[in-house]
Amino acid sequence: MSRGTARSSNTAAPRSVDVARLAGVSQKTVSRVFNDEQYVSADVRRRVLEAAEELGYRRNNAARALASGRTRSIGVVTLGTALYGPASLLMGVERVVRDTGYALRVVNTVEGDAAGVTGAVSSLLDQGVDGIVISEPIDEEGAEGDASFRIDVPVLALGAPLPVTSPQALTAGGGADLMAHTAVEHLLDLGHVTVHHLAGPQRWYAARDRLEGWQAALTAHGRDVPPVVEGDWSAASGYRAGRELAEDGDVTAVFAANDDMAIGLIRALTEAGRRVPEDVSVVGFDDTPVAAYVTPPLTTVRQPFDAVAQEGLKRLVHAIENPSADPLPTSDPPIDLIIRASTAPPLSRTTPARGRRTASRSSGGADQPPLQNGGASTPR
Repeated sequence: MSRGTARSSNTAAPRSVDVARLAGVSQKTVSRVFNDEQYVSADVRRRVLEAAEELGYRRNNAARALASGRTRSIGVVTLGTALYGPASLLMGVERVVRDTGYALRVVNTVEGDAAGVTGAVSSLLDQGVDGIVISEPIDEEGAEGDASFRIDVPVLALGAPLPVTSPQALTAGGGADLMAHTAVEHLLDLGHVTVHHLAGPQRWYAARDRLEGWQAALTAHGRDVPPVVEGDWSAASGYRAGRELAEDGDVTAVFAANDDMAIGLIRALTEAGRRVPEDVSVVGFDDTPVAAYVTPPLTTVRQPFDAVAQEGLKRLVHAIENPSADPLPTSDPPIDLIIRASTAPPLSRTTPARGRRTASRSSGGADQPPLQNGGASTPR
């Protein structure tokens, strides 16, 4: 019997007892399967799921909420912005939450509102969410680490410190400093004496992490740390910075804190007669969809948005459903340096530097996918 033919449109919605009857199991077994409980064999689980699909059965989450005291919903606090990083992370969270069987409730904050996070969290608690994800990338003055604001549901912070306290506080999405470190080491391995930095706005945690990784890499190699030029994540701010950096003939390599600023930077350098990468190598951060198709194709660090969301939500759901258990262990995020045509040895070098990485450089054409570093190692 194919899906949708097990009952007519005039019959009542299928119940778990109907699934149990069709699968040849008890109603308790059906409940165990849909609650992902142990002690259910693979064959029984398959039969129950096939029967449920055939009948068009859907779990009654409202009834489950009454029985368990949980609403089966997760709240997300996120900055209301179309910037690539926060928007991509939110999309990753949405995909993962949908797969967990929980409902998603999103509250946006506004940049410049110091009480935005705590107000958003309060709103979600009023809705009875079982757990909260805080994807707030900005350090609003007076908002960070408000120990007086305590909540009793598990909380997951993505890429930033927790602005509230909770008995089950989780974090995910760190490691931007290591990714930045890897980007700078790539340029040093090519033979550049030092690397300049086009930073993001320092109210953003991500911008701080990338600046720290850049600085740490230069310091570890005993290189001079040039003055920082700060942008606002936009290509326009990268263009302005590029006009400034183009006037300094000692600049041969720049690490930009995101791809949009890197693209604006390259435009300004080119207009000033500084060729990329022959005169100045440029590395971005994010690997936005357009990065492979600009001229020259941009070497950049790919952010693992989906991996961060997957691991973080797995740990959050575990904390919700197992309040007395220890948190699941964390793992380091992957570091993917995507090497394209915007980086090369400086003109004073006739051969590539002997680095730890030997990734091939792509032509950058739209018909040839960019080659990526085969699992860039963590910094020395």
